[in-house]
Amino acid sequence: MKKSFMQFSILLVIIMMIASVISNTVNAAPMGASVTIGSGKTSKSGLPGSTVKYKLTLTNNEAAAIDVKLSAVSTGGWNDPVVVPDVLTLDGNSSQEVVVNVPIPGSALSGQNDVTAVYVKDSADALLATLQLSTRVDVPVTPEPRPTAIPGRPLITMSAYSTGGAKLYAGSEFNLQVTLRNDGQVQANNVVVAFDGADFFPRDTGGVRTAGTITTGNAVTVSQKFLIGDALAWANIAPIKAAVSYTDATGNAYTENFTISIVITEPSSSGYSATATPSVPQRPQLVVTGYTTDVDPLQPGSIFTLTLNVKNLGTADAKGVSVVVGGGVSATDDMGTPQAGGISTSGSDLTTFAPMGSSNVVFMGDINKEAMASVNQQLVVNVTAAPGAYTLKLSFVYTDAKGNRQVDDQVITLLVYSLPQVEVSFYRDPGFFNAGMEGILPLQITNLGKKTYVLGNMKVTAENADIYNNVLLVGALDPGGYYTLDANLMPYQEGPLELKILINYSDDFNQPRFIEQVISLDIQPPMEIPPDMGGVDGGGVVEPQPETFWQKVARFFKGLFGLGSGKGEEPPVYEEMPGEDIVVPVIPKG
Repeated sequence: MKKSFMQFSILLVIIMMIASVISNTVNAAPMGASVTIGSGKTSKSGLPGSTVKYKLTLTNNEAAAIDVKLSAVSTGGWNDPVVVPDVLTLDGNSSQEVVVNVPIPGSALSGQNDVTAVYVKDSADALLATLQLSTRVDVPVTPEPRPTAIPGRPLITMSAYSTGGAKLYAGSEFNLQVTLRNDGQVQANNVVVAFDGADFFPRDTGGVRTAGTITTGNAVTVSQKFLIGDALAWANIAPIKAAVSYTDATGNAYTENFTISIVITEPSSSGYSATATPSVPQRPQLVVTGYTTDVDPLQPGSIFTLTLNVKNLGTADAKGVSVVVGGGVSATDDMGTPQAGGISTSGSDLTTFAPMGSSNVVFMGDINKEAMASVNQQLVVNVTAAPGAYTLKLSFVYTDAKGNRQVDDQVITLLVYSLPQVEVSFYRDPGFFNAGMEGILPLQITNLGKKTYVLGNMKVTAENADIYNNVLLVGALDPGGYYTLDANLMPYQEGPLELKILINYSDDFNQPRFIEQVISLDIQPPMEIPPDMGGVDGGGVVEPQPETFWQKVARFFKGLFGLGSGKGEEPPVYEEMPGEDIVVPVIPKG
């Protein structure tokens, strides 16, 4: 079971190495970012209670300087990592290194993994780039207890082992020397050592060595030459298992298993080691380290320019590099020498993204080892494209130092959105608005797109004004459909007033977004009321005059003759108000 666990651990380390390279090229920068973040190694391991350091490189792809802020968050519940420095200024077209310290809790279990998310934002907290770092907890290396001597039997132990004083690199050879000691009470006969290690290739022998007879208390040194495979270039530590079998004088068989840890040095930029070996291919390797688009987000029908940052990570120069957008170029046997007639792109996939202004083959020229180059290609998004994530294949065709045609395929991902196309306006003339007086805003939101959109709340706000009944839940809005909102506006002062309409919704990738539109109004001065319009000092209404003595006598005689003695209603007397053309009736008393 212990052997199966060690094999699983080795397989997991190899998978993390492959994921490290993929994460470094794909997750380093979101689409459209002006700043890219990269790391030579995005996966490391450490013991519980230790701190693992990652060196990251920030690159400003723009000509202008930019202030950035960095933060790191543990997604597995560990303490948040520390970024040094976490605030810096990147000059135009320059790079700077930062260090991310990931503390491993002392209570972390062996084999546990944690993913650290690193965020790069500008001074306005807009996200520029992200990167994920994977940290694994190593199994603490403890010396295996030496078994106690069993009376009446031999006992072979490994007292020491050595790989020499030189550093070990992937692709190099080394001589492993193992010292076996008999700590038993009887002689060990027919001692045989069988070595086994993934990506450690035995030389000169099949990995099996004999030690003959080892008497009690004596030791024998056995040596075996190994070649380190390329897969262990970034392993740091890799195990070799040694199975020792022997017999006693009566023919009883015994077996002891030992694990030997080999320290492997990471390769430098100049190669794995100072001595070149045939196992290290001398050929270019073109990798897309970052890409941006000048239109964000991409929608069906968008015409945009795709910028690719390409770096030669191989061990040789690439001559006459051409990039084929859409891929479709194969490295067949007849491509061993340059052929006349150019490059065939009949197999390119240009269904979603088609070239504009030129073909899908762009010439880049020569890219030397460790050099960086950029290339631009104008593309258009097919109007029939549905929202989603689309992969775009890229084929880099070039010639190596020996004149052989080589093809490196890369894949990038572009996101296509279908965002709502709406307009907010007045469904009728709102008229004039005076400062200090309340009015109605007859607002209307209209779907100008060709599909139904589900929208959230529409909210109307303004400065220097109070707006009531200003929130509306829109919901599903059909093509050409509309919703109306009659909000109440009370402006504070005269002059121009901007109505801000904010509509929130979720895009095709379930990310929150909002639409903001502005409508301008011209607020009129407050309305003035003249004092003669019925105010305290007014005089527009003439008070009715009191009844005279003769009017009372006349009413007496009318009643005597049966003509009615009640007070008659005199016709109103109208007086013209000074300065106005309004006639106000004068009602007599009674």
